[in-house]
Amino acid sequence: MSEIIKLRKGLNIKLKGSAEKMLEVLPFPATVALKPTDFPGLTPKLKVKADAVVKAGDALFYDKYHPEILFTAPLGGKVISVNRGERRKVLEVVIGADESAGFIEFTKADPTTLSEDEIKEQLLKSGLWPFLKRRPYGVIASPNEKPNSICISTFDTAPMAPDYNFVIEGQMDTFQTGINALAKLTDGKVNLGINNDSKFSHVKNVEITQFDGPHPAGNVGIQIANTSPLNKGDIVWTINVQDVLFIGRLFETGKVDFSRIVALTGSEVETPKYYKTVLGAPVASLIDGKLKQADYNQRIISGNVLTGTKVKEQCYLSYYDSQVSVIPEGDDYELMGWATLGINKFSATKTFISSLFPKKEYELNANLHGGDRAFVVSGQYEKLVPMDILPVHLLKAILVNDIDKMEQLGIYEVVEEDFALCEYACTSKIEVQKILRQGINTMIKELG
Repeated sequence: MSEIIKLRKGLNIKLKGSAEKMLEVLPFPATVALKPTDFPGLTPKLKVKADAVVKAGDALFYDKYHPEILFTAPLGGKVISVNRGERRKVLEVVIGADESAGFIEFTKADPTTLSEDEIKEQLLKSGLWPFLKRRPYGVIASPNEKPNSICISTFDTAPMAPDYNFVIEGQMDTFQTGINALAKLTDGKVNLGINNDSKFSHVKNVEITQFDGPHPAGNVGIQIANTSPLNKGDIVWTINVQDVLFIGRLFETGKVDFSRIVALTGSEVETPKYYKTVLGAPVASLIDGKLKQADYNQRIISGNVLTGTKVKEQCYLSYYDSQVSVIPEGDDYELMGWATLGINKFSATKTFISSLFPKKEYELNANLHGGDRAFVVSGQYEKLVPMDILPVHLLKAILVNDIDKMEQLGIYEVVEEDFALCEYACTSKIEVQKILRQGINTMIKELG
């Protein structure tokens, strides 16, 4: 029987619009795109130009400082454009998808019969390596490092998050193949974090730990901190559930298959449910005709409402996201504002009368309900982060650029998603996640 770790700190934000367990397969998208901006710290170097014809699995760009790490086309077709921003920064490579373009052939084999180097080479050439992230820092793992372990969270506790028990249906054998490949990349263990009634409890070749508690219990960083906290010099790799499926399909078929199930969620969605599409698909292909009020000012988010990225219909799904959330923008005025009883408002501090109804779901918007100000010492952050860490002190160390203090206060253990609840509940409206990434970038620059 797996160990059970109960977490008490955190907060479940109950929003209307969770996806129903229904799956619809979307048509083949007209275009797909890969965005270098989805990868913190990446300096991309292009391998293709506009009008080039590529197959699924062909390299589009690579990492300047790790040229062996390739980023490959999710579908074959013609490169329509390479869109750039300021100082010619590459923003996205857009492909006009063509079903007849074909696939690059890779090795089809049972991972248990392959060596570590063979598996690593296959992942690098196919473009699946970027799905492996390293802790500390939450950046793409280096092929030259050996991790202490590889950690995977099989459940998500963020608001309206997809249910991986539903997503994995009929694909457990492929998931096991992916796990067998990952197990060859570490001398340690592949650690699986599960919740109650998980369908992942019978996966082999892993060490399983059960977690029970409010969000962020489903964050892999929280799970690492409560099983084997990171010390200076330690390296742990992480990967998402659906990305393990990509690896499994590669070894089972010898082809890259970037098919992904995405949860369309939010109070502004007519019928929230799951859609099967492909990595880098247009956001419009998911939301067109599926929203309640097309002319209403809505916020579309690639990802969940706490850590996702604000996008427009003409944008493309972010590389790591399995969820699109649509909520009201909240740019209208409210009579009496915070002075109301708050029957239909949610409060992390139980300020409103709605706290008398703990099972109630809410239609929340993106309004800040206040302005940026200096840190108010309230003890809020410590109640929301189930780690042996002092969030406010760490953030202040980052703001004054004190590297020694950052190390002592636990910057190696956290990434943005671990502090996302702090930003949501913050009395001072501090951009916590932005500050944390600033600190991480400083650590990478100074210490590597």
